[in-house]
Amino acid sequence: MARHGIGIRGTMSQEDPIPSESQDGAGAAGRGVAETEHIAIVAAQTPDAQAAREVLEGLYPTKSPSDADVIVALGGDGFMLQTIHRFMSEGKPIYGMNRGSVGFMMNPYSHEDLFQRIRNAEIARLHPLRMVAHLETGTRVELQAMNEVSMLRQTRQAAKLRIRIDDVVRLDEMICDGVLVSTPAGSTAYNLSAHGPILPLDAGVLALTPISVFRPRRWRGALVSRSARIQIEVLESNKRPVSAVADSTEVREVVEVDIEEDRDVTVRILFEAGQSLSERNLAEQFSL
Repeated sequence: MARHGIGIRGTMSQEDPIPSESQDGAGAAGRGVAETEHIAIVAAQTPDAQAAREVLEGLYPTKSPSDADVIVALGGDGFMLQTIHRFMSEGKPIYGMNRGSVGFMMNPYSHEDLFQRIRNAEIARLHPLRMVAHLETGTRVELQAMNEVSMLRQTRQAAKLRIRIDDVVRLDEMICDGVLVSTPAGSTAYNLSAHGPILPLDAGVLALTPISVFRPRRWRGALVSRSARIQIEVLESNKRPVSAVADSTEVREVVEVDIEEDRDVTVRILFEAGQSLSERNLAEQFSL
């Protein structure tokens, strides 16, 4: 199934050229990005990505990720998603270059003028989803997702789910293989494969998309406000076990999941001028 999107799980507040300190109010972090004095390079464990890393480290001075202003990620969309999760708490901008396959979230690879390309890049500010999963054991697991949170049946038995939006039951019982909640940035990934809509990044909504729904037959999903709290309860959980997946991290035997946008966390991704994430999402709607 298609897995680009961010492939990164998040709702975008805006896209702008890299701000200076006075524009962004981000202090040294904003100024450091604009000046691009220090970069860190991380790469996937593939021959192409590792070779590109050797070339770039031979051409440009690098720092450790903790000391860098910008993190340069070499790989595909999956590695970009890993990099975002790895450095999410640090809030540093990430500039990806494609050394994988699809590269929906990546910039074209080139070893030339790297610092200037970073200086001229546009920045997408994304907020992840926060998933709180309640397990059969009574354990509570909290995870973040840039693309989507999905709930999937664990066995041959179809899942039975109840959906609440802001504590109001909107779907009393759904029999299905699962359901997912997607961010706009992730809407071109699993959500699209499940026949969900591609969302403009500034639409202010999340996609609630069923996966192989059996009953109710005509329900094809919903768009909910980005400020909504989505609660998905597993019915007959002993007979019909369900797992919850935040991007690529899975927890099993869940009985209920709460999902909402985490406005306290902002991820910044850099795209070359004219190739913004908004443009990519729009273009994807017209691809054949």
